[in-house]
Amino acid sequence: MSRVSFIHRFKEGQHYMDHWPVRKELAPMFPEQRMIKATRFGIKVMPAVAAISILLQMTFNNQAAMPQAIVIALFAISLPLQGIWWLGTRSNTQLPPSLANWYRELYQKVAESGIAQEPIKPQPRYKELASMLKRAFKQLDEATLERWF
Repeated sequence: MSRVSFIHRFKEGQHYMDHWPVRKELAPMFPEQRMIKATRFGIKVMPAVAAISILLQMTFNNQAAMPQAIVIALFAISLPLQGIWWLGTRSNTQLPPSLANWYRELYQKVAESGIAQEPIKPQPRYKELASMLKRAFKQLDEATLERWF
């Protein structure tokens, strides 16, 4: 795997994390909401855990435990990166047939409301579903959304 695609996957994960609609109606159906919350928590907390694990050993002058502290720090820093990587991979995964049909139904409902949007994708991915869900929650009324949720 080239370096460009590696970095590109992280950028896609961050983009997907920002564009997935975090709504209580979607939580039982998709793991994205749990992954996004865990990743955001990890981004805030894990750098401190990494620093504390190393600084604690330095404070107590415990040089023998420094390799373990470094491994713990690297693991702590890798956790949010793993979440972003998973989200980047998930965003480019094609929808299963049942979700693809659901995507098309949502597209039709949003189109019927007279809102301009990009053309429908023949092989939709999760990132297209995320943008369609975000648009549907923003522009459709609650009575229309009750059919799906």
